[in-house]
Amino acid sequence: MVKKVTFDDLLAGSTAPKMEVGEIIDGKVLNVRKNETLIDLGPLGVGFVPRREVGGGKQLNVGDEVSVSVVDPEMDNGMAILSLRKAAKDKGWDEVQKVVEEAKNIEVVPYDANRGGLLIEYEGVRGFMPVSQLSAEHYPRVTDKDEILARLNTLVGKPMTVQVLDVNKKDNKLIFSEKEAVKDGLSKRFASLKVGDTVKGRITGVLDFGAFVNVDGIEGLIHISEISWERVNSPNDYLKVGDEVDAKIIAIDKDRLSLSLKQLQEDPWLKEVEKFKSGDDVEGTVTRITPFGAFVQISPAVEALVHVSELGGGDVDPEKVFKLNERRGFKVLEVDKDNRKISLSLGK
Repeated sequence: MVKKVTFDDLLAGSTAPKMEVGEIIDGKVLNVRKNETLIDLGPLGVGFVPRREVGGGKQLNVGDEVSVSVVDPEMDNGMAILSLRKAAKDKGWDEVQKVVEEAKNIEVVPYDANRGGLLIEYEGVRGFMPVSQLSAEHYPRVTDKDEILARLNTLVGKPMTVQVLDVNKKDNKLIFSEKEAVKDGLSKRFASLKVGDTVKGRITGVLDFGAFVNVDGIEGLIHISEISWERVNSPNDYLKVGDEVDAKIIAIDKDRLSLSLKQLQEDPWLKEVEKFKSGDDVEGTVTRITPFGAFVQISPAVEALVHVSELGGGDVDPEKVFKLNERRGFKVLEVDKDNRKISLSLGK
C-alpha cells in the first residue's frame, strides 16, 4: 500500500516530515506552464511536475486538487520533482488489488488491439486481455491473422465487463478476462437448457468442420454433419458469419453446446427411400470413390454404396472402375431403412 500524506497529517505534527521518494501527496495546481506545472504542497512547499509526468493528456487548471508522487524530494532550487502519472498508477495498483481481493467484475474500455488480444488501461495501469480470455460473443472464430486483428479492432473503444485474471505489480503484469466475468451468468443459463431444446443463435465463425454459434453468450458448435440432410462439402455454402439461426441442442458439454440445424427439418431420406426396393434398376452419379467401393447419388437425398465385392472379386481397384461424377446404371441389392443404407451392384 502506497503511503499517503495529507495536509491534516502535516498540521497535526509539531515538525513537518520530509518528503520521501514514492510518497503520494495531495496538493493544488499553482501555475501551469508550457513544460511544467507547479504544485502547492502546503507545509511541504512547492514542487513541479514535468510535462512528461502529467500523463494521459490530462488538462490541468490553476486551483485543481491533485495527487502527486514524489520523484525527487529536493532539487538544487529547493523544489521537489513530482509525477501525476506515477501517482495515478500507484493508486491504480491499489485499486486493482482491491478488485482482486473482492473478486468483482469491472467495466473497461480497450484502447488498442494486436493479434494476441486487447490493450486495456484501468485506473492508470496498463494491462492486456489475451484472445483466449474473450467470451464466446467476442471470440474471433477465424484462422486468418489479419482477420483476427480486424475482429479485435471492432472491440476497441467499446465497454466490456471483465475480471482481473492475474496481477503482479513488481513485473508490471495485469491480465484481464471477459470469459471469467461471464462464467456465473453462463452457468445459470446452462442450467436452464436441456437436450432437445430449440435455441436461437448468431453464427460467429465458419470453418471447414462446422460453424460456431453464439447462443445468448454460450458457445455452440454445429458440426458439418449436422448442417443439412444433404451431403455438405463446405459449411460456407450454407452459413455465413452474422446469420441468425434456430438450432436444436443435441448435446451439452462442459462449456459448449452441440447443435443441429438438420434435426429441425424433416429428413427427406425417409421419404425418398420409399421409391426403392431390392431388385430395382436405378441410375446414379458417382460422388465418392474409396478403397472399399464407390458412393452413388440415386436421388437428391439418397446416397448408396457399391461395395468393392460387387465389382467382380479379387483385388479390384474402384478407381479403375469408376470416374468421379460419371452417371451409370446400377441394381438395388438391399434397402436397410434402420441403418440408412442402400447397397448397389453394377447394372447389366
